[in-house]
Amino acid sequence: MIGFVSKIFGSSNDKEIKKLSKLVDKVNSFESTIKGLSDEQLKDKTNEFKARLNKGETLDAILPEAFAVVREASVRVIGMRHFDVQILGGIVLHQGRISEMKTGEGKTLVSTLPAYLNALTGKGVHIITVNDYLATRDSEWMGKVHEFLGLSVGLIVHGLNSEERRHAYACDITYGTNNEFGFDYLRDNMAIYKENLVQRNLTYAIIDEVDSILIDEARTPLIISGQVDQDISMYYRYAKLIPRLRKEEHYAIDEKANSVVLTEDGVKEVEKQLNIENLFDDENMEVSHHVNQALRAHVMMKRDKDYVVQNNQVVIVDEFTGRLMQGRRYSNGLHQAIEAKENVRIEKESQTLASITFQNYFRMYDKLSGMTGTAITEEEEFRKIYGLDVVVIPTNAPMVRKDLPDTVYRSEPGKITAIIDQIEECNKTGQPVLVGTISIEKSELLSDALKKKGIPHTVLNAKYHEKEAEIVASAGQRGAVTIATNMAGRGTDIVLGEGVKELGGLYIIGTERHESRRIDNQLRGRAGRQGDPGASQFFISLEDDLMRLFGSEKIMGMMDKLGMDDSMPIEAGLISKAIENAQKRVEGKNFDIRKHVLQFDDVMNTQREIIYKQRREILMGEKLKDKIIGMVEKVVQKSVDLYANKELYPEDYDLKGLLEYAETIYLMPHDVKLEQVEGLHRDEIYELFVEKFKENYSIREEQMQGMMEELERVVVLRTVDTKWMDHIDAMDDLRQGIGLRAFGQKDPLTEYKFEAFNMFEGMIESIQEDVARLIFRVQLTQTPMRRAVAVANDTPAAGEGDPNKPSQGPNQSPAKSNKVGRNDPCPCGSGKKYKKCCG
Repeated sequence: MIGFVSKIFGSSNDKEIKKLSKLVDKVNSFESTIKGLSDEQLKDKTNEFKARLNKGETLDAILPEAFAVVREASVRVIGMRHFDVQILGGIVLHQGRISEMKTGEGKTLVSTLPAYLNALTGKGVHIITVNDYLATRDSEWMGKVHEFLGLSVGLIVHGLNSEERRHAYACDITYGTNNEFGFDYLRDNMAIYKENLVQRNLTYAIIDEVDSILIDEARTPLIISGQVDQDISMYYRYAKLIPRLRKEEHYAIDEKANSVVLTEDGVKEVEKQLNIENLFDDENMEVSHHVNQALRAHVMMKRDKDYVVQNNQVVIVDEFTGRLMQGRRYSNGLHQAIEAKENVRIEKESQTLASITFQNYFRMYDKLSGMTGTAITEEEEFRKIYGLDVVVIPTNAPMVRKDLPDTVYRSEPGKITAIIDQIEECNKTGQPVLVGTISIEKSELLSDALKKKGIPHTVLNAKYHEKEAEIVASAGQRGAVTIATNMAGRGTDIVLGEGVKELGGLYIIGTERHESRRIDNQLRGRAGRQGDPGASQFFISLEDDLMRLFGSEKIMGMMDKLGMDDSMPIEAGLISKAIENAQKRVEGKNFDIRKHVLQFDDVMNTQREIIYKQRREILMGEKLKDKIIGMVEKVVQKSVDLYANKELYPEDYDLKGLLEYAETIYLMPHDVKLEQVEGLHRDEIYELFVEKFKENYSIREEQMQGMMEELERVVVLRTVDTKWMDHIDAMDDLRQGIGLRAFGQKDPLTEYKFEAFNMFEGMIESIQEDVARLIFRVQLTQTPMRRAVAVANDTPAAGEGDPNKPSQGPNQSPAKSNKVGRNDPCPCGSGKKYKKCCG
């Protein structure tokens, strides 16, 4: 019925194309005028457009003329004139939507239109693609058009230093890969000086191969991981120190607050034992932290209650269930402190320093758009996750490719034989063949079979992007036989060689159906570009993974009844329909998985945005004094609530405990005497403590002689970074174990949100306490220096200047200088082969 109505009234996509075509007519109306301009007059249009924007004119208003200018510049500079359908695609991209254009329709050229228009605002445009080769190619090729019109063009690829990145991002239009853009965002939010920042605001992005980046690659988050800059032996050193300290004389236990703190005598004893002048010197902040954790491990953490030692490992005991929590670790160095206390091997683990999913990174752009040959089958996901709709752009020339029905074979060997026969038949006439496989292993299997037949061919293994593009580009030459994974060579056109059109064009063979229809369509789309002839056909066996999903037993039974052997194919629309239905089910399942992952990451993302926003304000020079006083006011209020609860009468307040706590955190020793608070109401105590802190702050400012602002930044940045990285680890641990709550009839996501909120609140309170404690106690002999809390696994070579080099994925190890064989043990230590793990 839907199809019938669409034929009569036209689909919603047809109506949209008709509507947008009016804008194309406006663009065309400028062509003759623009064509009559000299090169200098054409270039001057850029300044004219900028001036009109400054006077209040909108981008939409100048779009027709601006697009006409780009079209003419393209003709003059690279000899390519945008077709009307390419103008259509450019309008869709400018509107912040996805433009689906068939392979070979010139998407790369399309992007020049909205990129130029939006770059006129001076806020920067990012054109993002899947690999360094394509980013470099497009920046050099299409960049000529933009530079001719007076815009600057930058390139972000692997291996650049910070200064080169900063310069590239400062350009009007910046080309690069999704990984590099995402990692630069994370690195910027680990920077310790504003001069280290490289990115500008995320204003407008055009994503090439948008389905690959926003769906396929969005399954794995971007992660920068590394080792905390520490020496494991220090844990043993502190573990030997703590037993020498005496209860009450050197440390005080607070049962109410579940904490233990060093007394003044305890601080002196630690300084003596460690041979340091001041435990609270800015150079000893790390030492102070680990001494406190060692003290907590020895005094507060009880063996066989909080943890057990099993197989030479410290295993946490769940305080609610009493179960052992295998694989879980206390954060913030506490677990290592307990390991040192128990004299077992200390596990030096890789710590996640920063992480974000592609979904949450790209949703930060003010305007997002994308282009691909295959998006409509995933429109629901684009809408729900990114708020993007898909507009299917008609082809410039009619599509004449023949998409033949699937042929289904009983077994894998029967299918392979049929494929080889088909390749041999095409090869005899010289018709080029492109064979798409779903894995490198399958490519090698087919290659072996072709070698036995003596058929020359090329195998594309997608290891080197430039070589990949070169091989794919030549796949349309007479007599060429190319075997490649379905997705290899995206972004590269296959141009037919001489006489190939007369032979029927490029013949596409799919060796099995992918779980996503979109990937199958991508493979088919390699043939039939710009009205070229071509054909495509999928060869399937009942042993293929997808066939087993919808029950190949029935088809097998039918083949048995008909007496069909391995070499006899079935060509039936019913089977093709069943395969498509199976693909829809798998696509729906994968969408649910990605959506589920995103729901959890959204919780973390809310917290990430808060921390990164505040951190950016610190870097950009915001005054911190009022913020720090606000932190301390919250710490004071919390301590008053704990020791002088509003439910208690004043005579029942634990004033001694309150004073001892206050002196360890936000008051100087002996600032307030016990008799000064006796008889005061809790509100009066709060006001007295806050006022005393402010007085001490003013004194501290005078003593610092102009260095107080930098000290504030050093203390706050270091505290926030340390706590945030520990929080990331704790959230990872929570996420891994939260699924078990379902066994208790609880929704894991709801439980995760609740616990994540509490953990975040706890982290904020911990930051406030540490800042309050350190701001008076850090002693300086020179200007305070900012230092990164941790260093990423794969640090840059000397002189490169990058603060961190990232690794993608939760378990990826830093790159090695020596090449690792595909079947060698993975260097990450997982015990798996490299190709099955990090490969």
